[in-house]
Amino acid sequence: MADKIIEFVSDIEFVANIDEKKDCLMNQGTQSDEAAVTEGNPLGLWYNIDVPKGHGMSAGDKIRIIIEKV
Repeated sequence: MADKIIEFVSDIEFVANIDEKKDCLMNQGTQSDEAAVTEGNPLGLWYNIDVPKGHGMSAGDKIRIIIEKV
């Protein structure tokens, strides 16, 4: 059974090219002092998540992030 630690929704601030196989989806508050506090992300949490190329996501897209201890 997994224990949910946090779940939130946030805009992707930018997508970084890591290498030929992966990109990194990010919200690090680089456009301001911190990640935006929104209804979906009330704590203003930052994230960097590597994903395989071909994901089709871009800056401004909303994503849901779920962290569980398994």
